[in-house]
Amino acid sequence: MTNRPPRKLHRGHFAFMRALAQGLDERPSWDRYLRLEGEHADLRTVRRTIAWIRDAFAAAARREQKPGTARLILLDPSGYSDQAPALPSLEEFAQAQGLEDFSEAEQIEAYEAAHAGAGGQGQGGRSGNGGQSSRRARVIGRQLEALRWLEGLVAQDPRPLDGVSAWLNPAVAVRLERAGLGTLFSLVERINGVGARWWAQVPGIGERKAARILDWLQANEEVLGGLRVGRHAAQPRAQLAPGVLTSVVPPATSLVPYEKFVVPRELDGRDGHGRAPLEACRLAAVTDREALDAWLFAKEPDRAGRALSPTQRSYRKEAERLLLWAILERGKAVSSLFVEDARAYTEFLADPPPSWCGPRHQQRWSPRWRPMEGALSPSARKQALTIVKGLFAFLCSAHYVRGNPFAELELPSGGRKALGAGRTLSAGQWAHLDAWLARRREADVGRRLDRAVRWLYETGLRLDEVTRATCGDLLQVAPSEAGMASDGVWQLNVVGRGGRCRAVPVPSALVEELEDELARQGHDRSVDAPANRCIPLLARFGPQHRGAPPPWSASGLYQAIKAAVDQAARELDDAQSRQLREASTHWLRHSHVVHSLQGRAGQPPLPIEVVQKNVGHASVATTAMYLRT
Repeated sequence: MTNRPPRKLHRGHFAFMRALAQGLDERPSWDRYLRLEGEHADLRTVRRTIAWIRDAFAAAARREQKPGTARLILLDPSGYSDQAPALPSLEEFAQAQGLEDFSEAEQIEAYEAAHAGAGGQGQGGRSGNGGQSSRRARVIGRQLEALRWLEGLVAQDPRPLDGVSAWLNPAVAVRLERAGLGTLFSLVERINGVGARWWAQVPGIGERKAARILDWLQANEEVLGGLRVGRHAAQPRAQLAPGVLTSVVPPATSLVPYEKFVVPRELDGRDGHGRAPLEACRLAAVTDREALDAWLFAKEPDRAGRALSPTQRSYRKEAERLLLWAILERGKAVSSLFVEDARAYTEFLADPPPSWCGPRHQQRWSPRWRPMEGALSPSARKQALTIVKGLFAFLCSAHYVRGNPFAELELPSGGRKALGAGRTLSAGQWAHLDAWLARRREADVGRRLDRAVRWLYETGLRLDEVTRATCGDLLQVAPSEAGMASDGVWQLNVVGRGGRCRAVPVPSALVEELEDELARQGHDRSVDAPANRCIPLLARFGPQHRGAPPPWSASGLYQAIKAAVDQAARELDDAQSRQLREASTHWLRHSHVVHSLQGRAGQPPLPIEVVQKNVGHASVATTAMYLRT
């Protein structure tokens, strides 16, 4: 980094140097005051840091026109013996220096200059050296006095907008700056936004360095004012008590998720300009928020009390954006929106303000969450406006509002796309990723990751489908019923989006590997054994889990596969590497469709109808046409 500001001296530097001056052990002193600088076992780092601190102290003394103090700070007291040699008497000193003809006062001044701290012990040449103290003790005393003076002069406290390079180890600061964390404020914001594993997104910062950074930030909380690391970021997610994450971002009338958004009383829709007469309304909803909740519930009423399905999350996202936009950007209740507002909302989706946009896949509890990632593509805008139009159609049919402001809106053109067009692994990229994963099958985590990737690729399942599936969902069938090659004697019963069921053929090799893993972990080898019915296909086996092990969560699996793909991509050339790094779990589903239609691994192409049934998606025929062209 160029033009980096000089590092600042904090009170820990002075405390460490005081400890050294007094002869305290270097290692515990380092760990107590300068742990962030690195391991005390790295002697080069220790010596380099001590030299920098001494040079900085000396430079500060010189700026104050104290050259003697600068020289004193650079002295190493350990080079002096506790038992200093006898000092000459004043007479002996004067004779040796040719000062016999000078006054006694002048002789004493010269004597004290030559033997710092000797005081008047040689005055008149009569006291000799019987009362002298250790020279080392005198140097230490003077150094401690100088350090106290310097600390009051130049020691600083960190401030939120200070650069990380001003306070942290230079090597650590460079890595943080490369990750966009150039200030203490941005660093704490990232930690609070991601949680305990924030460092996983910063190349070159591991768990140990991250722990030191966290210790330093927590030690300086008082001087950093309101800049504090939340307690949710100080321990692993699995160890947090229920409710800790939900309290990270408090409810507010700002850009917060739907469930935390506080609707002002004057804009909650009770007096909405588009409201239908209350006596005609068939919803038990007084406010717009309650009406939106009723619409979301109506999408999948059988999921009441359970986690939202992907379909409900998609609808919630559009209701959320509309509610936030209406109140924060238009200053209107949702039930007060007119046709002009609908047109403005269309323009907003095509060009949202930067404050509305954030990184992908941020958790809803995180301060980094935002309603959008950026401008929506024409097809994404079409989908969003179609959902909003359907929302108002529901409210109209329930006589909550009098009309639909989006009814006459011309939707952006966004015809049906080929499934996976532009988001598919080439045969070579898949072979590389498969081989990269195979090299890591010795460890439990490596085997589970390898199995997960191949289940997604070989079956075309969605992420949430494969993480919900259990051994009890597998059924052995005759090869002719499987719709695959001759080895496809297993099928997985899947409940997809909208509650639609389908049977997905599963290659025998995947089932055999699952049975090997079951046996390895102490379970019945047979996948269809009654005791195995509740075991997830992608179970997180481990000694800490008794009985049925937990499944791999959809978000956890997504992050694990993204990290694996990123690492595998580093072994390819630049063009291939860039494309592979963009791949996600959905690319594996698309790759299944394309490679199945083309024929893969020496197998003939599968019929369009079979692939379409497998993946439960109507665009497979469009994909086939796309491949032919």
